[in-house]
Amino acid sequence: MKVDIGVNDAGRRNLSQALNKVLADTYTLYLKTQNFHWNVKGPNFQQLHLMFEGQYSALALAVDEIAERVRSLGYPALGTFTQFLALTSIQEPVGVPSATDMIKQLLADQEKITRSAHTVLVAATEAKDEVTTDLMIRRMTEHEKTAWMLRSLLEE
Repeated sequence: MKVDIGVNDAGRRNLSQALNKVLADTYTLYLKTQNFHWNVKGPNFQQLHLMFEGQYSALALAVDEIAERVRSLGYPALGTFTQFLALTSIQEPVGVPSATDMIKQLLADQEKITRSAHTVLVAATEAKDEVTTDLMIRRMTEHEKTAWMLRSLLEE
């Protein structure tokens, strides 16, 4: 059935493709953060273990919201590891990094997703898709705040 939400067909198609990239990045970061939650060790174990749990829990909710927006635009949301790996810019960790390296990797990844979300925000604004614009503003806000918190752990 035709989707008639005030965004033209080309705009919906382009936005769904861009959102699927953000979805792939978000899901990959979710998995990476959960991995770090399980494997972190050291003197800040408790603090990092709990912080990573909060982060991956928030990412799990974001994954669902992004996928549902893709579906609302009338296109399929990606949902397999193969599809995510083909699109993501998030690198999988090699081995089990130190706690400090975990923080550095997650910081860089949060900033990557912020930049991806900004690209979608620009496209959504041009397509006059206020719902996707709002979603990307909320995602950018969350990723920027998380990046700030991670960055603060690395500063003296």
